[in-house]
Amino acid sequence: MRFYIIRHGVTEWNALKKVQGAADIPLAPEGIRLAKITGEALKDVPFDICFTSPLKRAEETARLVLGEKADRIPVIPDKRIQEIDFGVLEGTRFKDENGKILSEEMKIFFSEPQKFKRPENGENIQDILARTRDFWEEKIHDPSLEDKTVLIASHGCAVRALLQNVYRDPDNFWHGSVPPNCGVNIVDVQNGEAVLIEEDKVYY
Repeated sequence: MRFYIIRHGVTEWNALKKVQGAADIPLAPEGIRLAKITGEALKDVPFDICFTSPLKRAEETARLVLGEKADRIPVIPDKRIQEIDFGVLEGTRFKDENGKILSEEMKIFFSEPQKFKRPENGENIQDILARTRDFWEEKIHDPSLEDKTVLIASHGCAVRALLQNVYRDPDNFWHGSVPPNCGVNIVDVQNGEAVLIEEDKVYY
């Protein structure tokens, strides 16, 4: 099986550097544009099925990437690949105009994510690693997906958590950076063994 794992397009909150998490923010015009470009670049990929976070920005991205194929193949929401829930931190601004991180919590989240404490009503890195791993294990061992090409539309932290099942490098959660908006990661899986083919590819 081959997975195309994509982060959603840009939202207004991305542009404003607001903590987004489980907040259901739709794509901004720039996010729609980039998702359509990505869909054009992947138009010849024979997708059989799509799994998406139930949040609007991910599902919208999935449908734009699939284009006309979105009416012909299943697009299935799954909360296990939804973004980390930041609880009471959601909606707060975490970076200024110069890119400086404003809150101590978010500084830890980006620099030492394993030490990020679960916010009130939210999740920590261990939580999102557990639920994305449950999703991953279920899909890679599903015989009905064995020869399928699968699109997965998710979020920055959730994509990195899901890809930890490929990287197997828990001390390096971000693997260099937060995935870019509409960044595509391609993973081949055979007999339960995963190989990363493409990492964070953005089509312009």
